[in-house]
Amino acid sequence: MIPNQKYILLLLIAIALSSCGSSKEQELFNGKNLSGWHIDVPMHDSIPEAINPFIIRNGNLVSLGEPQGHLISDASYENYKLTLQYRFVSKPGNCGILIHASEPRALYKMFPKSIEVQLMHQNAGDFWCIVEDINVDNMEERRGPKTEWGITEGKLRRIKNLTDTSEKPLGEWNLLTVECIDNTIKVWINNDLVNYGYDATVSSGQIAIQAEGSEVEFTKIRLQKLGSE
Repeated sequence: MIPNQKYILLLLIAIALSSCGSSKEQELFNGKNLSGWHIDVPMHDSIPEAINPFIIRNGNLVSLGEPQGHLISDASYENYKLTLQYRFVSKPGNCGILIHASEPRALYKMFPKSIEVQLMHQNAGDFWCIVEDINVDNMEERRGPKTEWGITEGKLRRIKNLTDTSEKPLGEWNLLTVECIDNTIKVWINNDLVNYGYDATVSSGQIAIQAEGSEVEFTKIRLQKLGSE
């Protein structure tokens, strides 16, 4: 093989490998419509004409907050890194991303079975256990008395994050990163590690975005598949 042919062959191999690596990352939101997602809003059962709380505005996904419900991915995922940007539009409020979601309306006839990554202002990165469970270090300090722990209505389901100082001021975009490998979940807010959980009772499922009373914008929702450790 002459040198030029060898160089071209190596270049083609490098391009192919690069293409294979990039194919692992996918856009979960196309900026145009809700393709790949479906909506579950309990109010729609009795009031079909109630508005859809999830809209597209200026290329961003907007959770209007009301009526409350969830935007749920059609596909299920495992061993991945999820990244997205979010911001509260007019005032700080409440919202969350549900990881490993499955059975709809499993809690309070509203929330799908899952582990929530909290986005509530000044509480971003908390875990909320929704008919699933997860462990963290210093559990009693961060969850409360062990006798009151639980995963259903009336139980201590909140696990506080490691820091409440990582969020940006109102109106600025925050970067959320969630890494799920096997039964572990790590959460970063603006590149600060704010939670790390392990021994989760679930390791795969759908991804859901909440409408929970506050208007929130989302953009650049991306998922990268990872290998298990």
